[in-house]
Formats: sequence, C-alpha cells, structure tokens
Amino acid sequence: MEKMGTHLVVDAWQAPAELLNDPEAIRKALIEAITAGKATLIDLCVHQFSPYGVTATATLAESHIALHTWPEHGYFAADLFFCGVGEPQIAMKVLQTALQAQKIEMRELERGFIPTVFNQVASLEC
Repeated sequence: MEKMGTHLVVDAWQAPAELLNDPEAIRKALIEAITAGKATLIDLCVHQFSPYGVTATATLAESHIALHTWPEHGYFAADLFFCGVGEPQIAMKVLQTALQAQKIEMRELERGFIPTVFNQVASLEC
C-alpha cells in the first residue's frame, strides 16, 4: 500500500464538563494541538450547542481535525487525519492534556491505496 496519511480515531473520557462545554477552551486546545503536531491551519470552525456540547472542525493543509464533546458524560470524540508531514499522535496528546481527559482509546489507521496493475501500465504508457 502506498501510504497517503495517518488517521486517528479517538474516544476520550473523564474530562471536566466545564472544559468540554467551553468553545474558547476547545478553540485554544485545537490551535495548540495543530501547532504541536506541526500542521498548518487553514480554517477553524467552533460551534456551541444548546444546552451543552461543542463541535469543532479544523481544516488543515495536511487534512483535518474534528472534535465533538458531550460534557454531560465527560466524553469527547476526535478524528485526526494528517497526510504528508505532521505528527497527529503529538497533536492528540496535546488535546488530551488540554481537555484533561483521564482515559483515551485511540485507533490508528494508515490511509492509502494499492497501485493496480492498470495504473502501473497506464503510467508506463505516458
């Protein structure tokens, strides 16, 4: 497989509700994570739900980070996809620390494709 990127799918628990319900804390945590992960921010959108919960998406030159919180459960879910350069594991560690999650479960997937025989033949003809 030709690796195109690393995709982290994360569940985090036992985080303080006040942090998970604070859009500015979420914004700050994401910016710190992006910087630590050596990624390039293109756009950041943070939305506060009523009565509680925050969803944030960071569009990166390297792909994206998405974060969704359930303060009433002390839980957040994060999705980090970095292609090319960058260190998503470090970015996630910063998010865990900033949002004070006591427990996380992280699945790491390598993303990419398997070059087909057709693609190999086609590239030789060009």
